[in-house]
Amino acid sequence: MENNPLIHKLGAFVALKDAELSVLASLHKRRRTFVAGRDLVHQGQSDQAAYILASGWACSYKILEDGQRQIVDFQIPGDFLGLRSILLHMSDHSVEPVTDIEVTEIHAADLLDAFARTPRLATAVLWAASRDEAMVVEHLVDIGRRDAAQRMAHFLLELGARLTLVKLGSKQGYACPLTQYLLADALGLSAVHVNRVLRQLREAGMVTFRDGFVMYEDYDKMAKFAQFDPSYMDHQGPLLK
Repeated sequence: MENNPLIHKLGAFVALKDAELSVLASLHKRRRTFVAGRDLVHQGQSDQAAYILASGWACSYKILEDGQRQIVDFQIPGDFLGLRSILLHMSDHSVEPVTDIEVTEIHAADLLDAFARTPRLATAVLWAASRDEAMVVEHLVDIGRRDAAQRMAHFLLELGARLTLVKLGSKQGYACPLTQYLLADALGLSAVHVNRVLRQLREAGMVTFRDGFVMYEDYDKMAKFAQFDPSYMDHQGPLLK
């Protein structure tokens, strides 16, 4: 369990003890795999299951009546998938693997039992859900108020911070399987505009995104340009000892 991304993520808020680690281990009983492009959660779905992403990347999205897609967020290892479908009894969005993924399936009864046995774990999951909500708010600011270059820079920095938290990234960069089409659907841009903006950031000496890897050329310059303040992701270290 030491290399479990969920432990790294929740451990940023709660100093996990043996009781919490034992309950987390018990949740990882039902492992499933899904291939890229095959939805594992459908908008309007009403079954009582959620997932923890163990490996690979996914995206959550909504389809408009005219067929256009808006990607709400990308999920990385350690993230919950479809958690709101347990709480709301119906999923308000779809989840599609971006790559082949492995997940742990969790039924509502198992999750509620885990929360009853370890309230500190429930608090940590609530923190994670609140953090995800804060990121969605920031994405609204991205689309509504930041220009295309700032929007892209801010998104890549946020993604890097998320990956660093689960030991999959650093201040140097990170592996990233996202295509320009996926970035376009997430950032409200066209694929052509995404290509142009990435070139602009590269030529400005901030970041290079090539061959599936994001490499920071000047992290501080990019953070200043994007007005990136990671405090909304609350990564100061465990608040509950």
